[in-house]
Amino acid sequence: MADSHDLIRVHGARVNNLRDVDVEIPKRRLTVFTGVSGSGKSSLVFGTIAAESQRMINETYSAFVQGFMPSLARPEVDLLEGLTTAIIVDQERLGANPRSTVGTATDASAMLRILFSRLGDPHIGPQTAFSFNVPTRTASGVMSTDKGGRVEKSVVKDAVYLGGMCPRCEGTGNVSDIDLTALYDDTLSLSDGALTIPGYSMDGWYGRLFEGVGLPMDKPISSFTKKQLATMLYAQPTKIKVEGINLTFDGIIPKIQKSMLSKDPEAMQPHVRRFVERAVTFQRCPDCGGTRLTQEALSSKIRGRNIADLCAMQISDLADWVRELEEPSVAPLLAGLQHLLDSFTEIGLGYLSLDRPSGTLSGGEAQRTKMIRHLGSSLTDVTYVFDEPTIGLHPHDIERMNQLLLQLRDKGNTVLVVEHKPETIAIADHVVDIGPGAGTGGGTICFEGTVEGLRSSDTTTGRHLDDRARLKDDVRTPAGVLEVRGATAHNLRGVDVDIPLGVLCVLTGVAGSGKSSLVTGSVLGRDGVVSVDQSAIKGSRRSNPATYTGLLEPIRKAFAKANGVKPALFSSNSEGACSTCNGAGVIFTELGVMATVESPCEECEGRRFQASVLDYTFGGKNISQVLRMSVSEATVFFAEGDAKVSAAHKILDTLSDVGLGYLSLGQPLTTLSGGERQRLKLATQMAEKGEVYVLDEPTTGLHLADVEQLLGLLDRLVESGLSVIVIEHHQAVMAHADWIIDLGPGAGHDGGTIVFGGPPAALVADGSTLTGQHLAAYVSG
Repeated sequence: MADSHDLIRVHGARVNNLRDVDVEIPKRRLTVFTGVSGSGKSSLVFGTIAAESQRMINETYSAFVQGFMPSLARPEVDLLEGLTTAIIVDQERLGANPRSTVGTATDASAMLRILFSRLGDPHIGPQTAFSFNVPTRTASGVMSTDKGGRVEKSVVKDAVYLGGMCPRCEGTGNVSDIDLTALYDDTLSLSDGALTIPGYSMDGWYGRLFEGVGLPMDKPISSFTKKQLATMLYAQPTKIKVEGINLTFDGIIPKIQKSMLSKDPEAMQPHVRRFVERAVTFQRCPDCGGTRLTQEALSSKIRGRNIADLCAMQISDLADWVRELEEPSVAPLLAGLQHLLDSFTEIGLGYLSLDRPSGTLSGGEAQRTKMIRHLGSSLTDVTYVFDEPTIGLHPHDIERMNQLLLQLRDKGNTVLVVEHKPETIAIADHVVDIGPGAGTGGGTICFEGTVEGLRSSDTTTGRHLDDRARLKDDVRTPAGVLEVRGATAHNLRGVDVDIPLGVLCVLTGVAGSGKSSLVTGSVLGRDGVVSVDQSAIKGSRRSNPATYTGLLEPIRKAFAKANGVKPALFSSNSEGACSTCNGAGVIFTELGVMATVESPCEECEGRRFQASVLDYTFGGKNISQVLRMSVSEATVFFAEGDAKVSAAHKILDTLSDVGLGYLSLGQPLTTLSGGERQRLKLATQMAEKGEVYVLDEPTTGLHLADVEQLLGLLDRLVESGLSVIVIEHHQAVMAHADWIIDLGPGAGHDGGTIVFGGPPAALVADGSTLTGQHLAAYVSG
């Protein structure tokens, strides 16, 4: 009887686009889920199996504890049997909090702080004295303690609670300086739009606030008195009354610091980020030298090194330093720290340093950083769920990752992996292929069985599993070069390189060899360079492909013009929204510790708009019907005839170009897969005017069959006269390049030099670099 629990059984899964899926997954085996991007792999693995496992574990806690946890709804599935505890290791970027570093995200910093509070010389205090997140506080006064009905009072005089935060930069390592000329044009008055800060319009409340605080609205700023200028720029929060309403007025600079500078630049909207880059200069804090710590914390040392020195070391070197430290009094702590640091090296992240901000890690690095927690775990019989663990890995590192996945399996765990790379699919004990297409064309099981069975099956994945790109016979001739001289960002060692323009140039090398450092330090920021990176796209469940790409703007205007009404009526976030659900299409009912119930709005039947708005049509369709169209249908609809909208058609064309023809215009962004989000971003950035496009691993989340389409897109970009620089590990993209720049030879301080520059055929013939060897094996395989 006990042996009948050797399977995880799923019956009738209907999450997102899954169509009543039934599947049986063997336990204590490595199962790989394949299929084109958007076919339903994540919906089955993360949205159904892992989500239900997590929900059931949360239900074992008391209602009090559950109140602090996210409430999870039961996934739409008829039956789930044989589940075990699921540990999810996904690609979500580590928090973009400016205070978060690799050390704080993995507990390595916490261990080092304890180490210094025990062994540091001179001894300066508890572990908080070494934390850049804790300020030093001084307290004086009477402290009261209630003890069983009687109150004990004690007088505290200048009690110091020691923290390690540098007071000048507040533990961020940088101080900001604001360029006033970027905030306003002093030849204009406030009424004439002197302020050049995003969102500061004099038509709204800002105009009334400035007037209410007594600033002259019609005089040029250059004729303001010193007091007026100081009020406008630096005033601390001041209570004022405007038109009978109590409001608070802040000076422009405190307001910018609060609303913009406290956020991570990556999390800002593009136009706000551009303003911040123009107006604010960040310099290393002169008091702490960028270490974020107080002078006291920096004065305490172990063997001549302070905590900032250790955090700045490459982790593989730090592991060697800890290994030499023999202190019986802290032996368990040293053993734990040693194991943690060795795990970094084992997983191929030994080139990082603990003070590296976690927001700067790529998706693949972030995922491997999360894996570190589980490598030495004694738990067995749990289900590990991985989301494309090979992202950002050079073929050389993929072999190492495969070993780690097999180690987890061999300890007696069930390992479920969503993956596109044939090297990882090859090590699977069991394969589940989902498809056949993406979105509404997917959601069914096309194949279950062994890798050999998949090869001979007639599924999209099976047909493309042994695809091998050929090396180009003819490579394009560069139209010029982009010169980089003496690049020293991060681990680069004075790199001089000429990046060819007018061709497809691929930057490659093992993870940590310096590819991104070369691009961010020396290429981005130049005129005409457009970057398409892997950072997550911002958007709530109200955002959809139409709002994100700006497609909805011309469509709304076309509807408004055709019907003689305001464009705002055709926005579900504005005047046209259904009043019952506020344009969300669903009603959420909060049930305390129970899962929030989501039900379609009865008033608008999930259409999001008021009934009167749906009476207005354009080309025979109302706005709700247009948003339900797929990109392909909409491309035809807006192309000609009565419904011709050139601006909309242009955006739809780029969406089709990146392979998103199946997406519906109104699908919430929160339901898109990682690969779909990145391609949506690519389509949006392609509309920007630029001469040089820099793409960071565009094959992320792409199925083998889609890589071909991507190569076609890259060719079209180059043929239209653009220069394309791609940071990539995928051998098919390398083989298709006109020019390859290979960095290495290793990672961290073993990398940072150019080991090869030339056409792909020369790299294969050369055979001396790791990339050359793997590319040679790939094209001959």
